[in-house]
Amino acid sequence: MQVLGIVGPSDSGKTTLVERLAERLVDRGRVATVKHLKTEPTVDTEGKDTARHRAAGAGATYGITDDAGWFATGADRSLTGTLDELAPDFDYCLVEGYSDRPLPTVALAGRDHAGETVATAADADAVDLDSLVEAVDDREPYESLASLVADVKRSPDARYAGAVATFTGRVRAQEGPDDEPTEHLEFEKYDGVAEERMAAIREELEAREGVQEVRMHHRTGVVEAGEDIVFVVVLAGHRREAFETVEDGIDRLKDEVPLFKKEVTVDDAFWSHERPE
Repeated sequence: MQVLGIVGPSDSGKTTLVERLAERLVDRGRVATVKHLKTEPTVDTEGKDTARHRAAGAGATYGITDDAGWFATGADRSLTGTLDELAPDFDYCLVEGYSDRPLPTVALAGRDHAGETVATAADADAVDLDSLVEAVDDREPYESLASLVADVKRSPDARYAGAVATFTGRVRAQEGPDDEPTEHLEFEKYDGVAEERMAAIREELEAREGVQEVRMHHRTGVVEAGEDIVFVVVLAGHRREAFETVEDGIDRLKDEVPLFKKEVTVDDAFWSHERPE
């Protein structure tokens, strides 16, 4: 799923840009939207901007507040959890607001933001939609465990599979109760080389007897404590080859793929490969 954040002051036309972009993207795939709500959702809230999102073609729309309130019915939802849930079923997700989250972002009217800048413009009307759509499709997709599992299950060889095995690596906040807490990790990859190496590992693992499909994904950028970092998913005929391939997959990914990790604790920040043992 391709994710794009859209941020700007209230008069910059964020919702207008979401509408225009959604209308363009529905010809390419399934579109969802998420709006950052400044106040608690009410009956009137859904009838405002998010209704405009749906009218533009979005197949699902969420409004989420800072304290995890959301509509329509829940009180415990985060942006990450929402994106994870949407990823198996949608090709695009447009996120309105959330300037503090590290998303690929269109910044309107000079709004500061935490993510990678995809485009800037004075307002929504000044955005070149053709260039923006191309830039969105060029970004690395957002993957979750659920989206990878759904992908392998779509394999034409799924009828031969009796097992799906998975591994999820996450950011550990502490090694123990006395350790300095980790706030977040930041990952960078050796562009091109990392993708080539991961593709080669996947091809070699899929060549094993009884293994139908393998998917591996490692997130880059900032990953907060408690969030997921890396996934390995294997579709196989039986559990033995599924479990063995998952274990070999994560071991080889960690050993062979050029990824660099920066750890940020409450008192320090360091790149793991530069810190003396």
